[in-house]
Amino acid sequence: MDQISLAEVSDLLVWGATTAFTIALVAWTLELGRVAEAAQQVRDRSRELVGAGGPAPVDDHDDVAAATDAPSRARGIALSTTPLGILLLLAGVVTRGLAAGRWPTANMYEFAIVGVLVAVTTLAVLQRRRVIAFVSVVVMGIAVLGLALALVVFHVQADAVQPALQSYWLVLHVGVAITATGVFTVGFATSVLQVLSSSRAEGRSHVAQPWRRMDGLRRPLARWRVTGPAFAWLEQVPDARRLEALSFRLHAIGFVLWTFTLIGGAIWAEHAWGRYWGWDPKEVGSFVAWVVYAAYLHARTTRGWNGRRAAYLVFAGYAVVLANFTVINLFVDGKHSYSGL
Repeated sequence: MDQISLAEVSDLLVWGATTAFTIALVAWTLELGRVAEAAQQVRDRSRELVGAGGPAPVDDHDDVAAATDAPSRARGIALSTTPLGILLLLAGVVTRGLAAGRWPTANMYEFAIVGVLVAVTTLAVLQRRRVIAFVSVVVMGIAVLGLALALVVFHVQADAVQPALQSYWLVLHVGVAITATGVFTVGFATSVLQVLSSSRAEGRSHVAQPWRRMDGLRRPLARWRVTGPAFAWLEQVPDARRLEALSFRLHAIGFVLWTFTLIGGAIWAEHAWGRYWGWDPKEVGSFVAWVVYAAYLHARTTRGWNGRRAAYLVFAGYAVVLANFTVINLFVDGKHSYSGL
């Protein structure tokens, strides 16, 4: 019987982490459904009291929070499988590096698994202060999708790298870029929740308004409008201002890391290719992402941009980061074409 290799052990560990995160994703989705149902039940009881001639509640936000913050089996499963997945994925990354004899950030597969590790670890740290099911669902969904793509599409053998990558900058430049991407992922999920929370608080919903075209499509979606009872769970989460502040802090950290990514990449490029900047597609994509996030931080701090306008810049920046990782690596030739596929 053939002995299993270290690279195969790494693959099994990553598969195990994917399974654990998938269970966590399902559990967080069930928890979000429970939160939504509990919030709606509180609202229904309030309406029944008012309809029966009872006193109208001044504000049932506290009742909603109490009902939705109650411990549940789904939350317990999610909170236990998440650290298990982190440990399995960490072991998978370490064994991948040992099998390759280098730092495991040299291709799309390794970038993806390490990026997911950073994102989920960041989520776990935030969950120690406040558990927010929606953010967990978004981050876990991205994590499971990222690992599935890594294992099925991006996977390559654990081999040595080309001479240009045989440098300590592989640890510094690429490692920091991966860390920044993981932080941006959690910040993106927080901004999505911020927009939803803000829309409910302000009573804004495009689905509730008549559409000039395809109004027949709008009507089945109307029950899912953000101002309706299906989104009563939004009153359990921190308000939009706090979510925006959290998103800003995450993106400020990510921006500092991304800035070092650009500087470190320029220094490495000068060592490897004799120039600091060559308008390579990956360089341009990284710079565009830096500009978008710089615009977000600048507009947020000096121009008074907040709420949706600031969040839209976050969405644009994260879209550029994802495109820079996928589209440019897979479909555009350049000196940074290290997908390994």
